[in-house]
Amino acid sequence: MFSMPAEWAPHEAVWTAWPHDPDQWLEGLAAPQRALMAMCAAIADDGRGERVELLVRDRADELAARELLGAASVHVRFHHMRYGDVWLRDTGPIFVTRDGEVSAARFKFDGWGGKYVMPGDTEVAAHVMHQCKVRGAAFDFVLEGGAIEVDGAGTLMTTKQCLLGGARNPGLDAAALEERLRWALGVEQIIWLDQGLLNDHTDGHIDTIARFVAPGVVACMEPVKGDPNGDALDSIIRDLQQARTARGERLEVVTVKSPGEVLDRAGNLMPASYMNFYIANTVVAVPTYGSDNDTAAVEAIQAMFPGRRVMG
Repeated sequence: MFSMPAEWAPHEAVWTAWPHDPDQWLEGLAAPQRALMAMCAAIADDGRGERVELLVRDRADELAARELLGAASVHVRFHHMRYGDVWLRDTGPIFVTRDGEVSAARFKFDGWGGKYVMPGDTEVAAHVMHQCKVRGAAFDFVLEGGAIEVDGAGTLMTTKQCLLGGARNPGLDAAALEERLRWALGVEQIIWLDQGLLNDHTDGHIDTIARFVAPGVVACMEPVKGDPNGDALDSIIRDLQQARTARGERLEVVTVKSPGEVLDRAGNLMPASYMNFYIANTVVAVPTYGSDNDTAAVEAIQAMFPGRRVMG
C-alpha cells in the first residue's frame, strides 16, 4: 500500500511558484518575490540540498526569478505554465511511496473553499505529475496538502475547522473523511484538532498550528502575553497532549513561543505562525515576521532538527 512519507524524508526536489498576481499581494510583489527566491536558494543549499522546481508564467518571469536567485539558479528547473497561487503544498499533488516506488495522490482543489479561485490552479497537480512522469490516483474529494500532516509512521493530524467546516466537502462527515484519508494516504490513526488561527484564509490548516518533527513528536506554539490566538493555542496544546499515535502512544509535545500579534500595513491581524516551516534535505526554512520572538523561535526549531540548519 502506498503511504505519504513524513516531510523529513529525503527529497529529490521541491515544487513552488513565482509570485505574479498583484491582487494576491496588495502590499506589492517585490518583497514576496525576494522572500520566496531567498527560500529557494536556502533549500538548494549550494547544491547540497535539493533541486527546486519553479513554476513561472513565461520567459520574463523566469529572467526576473533568475536575477533574484543569482548563483542558486543553477539548482532551479523552470516550468512555464498558467497558475494562480504560489503555494503548491495546497494546489500540487501529494507524493506517496511504496518500497522505493513513487506515486502521487491528486485531489480536487476549490480555491480554499471558493475564496481564491484563480485560473490554472485546478490543473497544477496534473501538470506536476506529468512533468515528474509519475502516475497516481485522482480522488473525489477536496483536500489541500497544508490541511494534513503525517509522521510517516501511520499518524495523520488535521482540523475540524478545515475538513468539517462544510465549504469543501459538504455531506462528508468525519467517518467518511477518515476512510478516504486512510485509503489515499496510507495512514491508520487520525488526530482531529479543533480551530486554527484567526484570519487564516485556509480555514485552520494544520501546517500553521502543529507539525510533526519526528515520529510521535509534534511541535506547536505556546501563546505569549496578549496573544490574539491565546485561547486557540492553549486548546491545541491540551488536545495534542491527550492524543495518541497509530502505535497507541501519547504524543510528545514540544512548543515554540508564538510571534504574538502581527499586523499588516493596513492594521489587519495576520495568521502569523512559525509552524509553517519547510523541512528540506539539509535546511529547515522558517517564516519570520520582525517579531521579538523570531530569533528564539528559530533557535527552538533548530533544537528539533540537529542534523539540519534552521534558517529564518
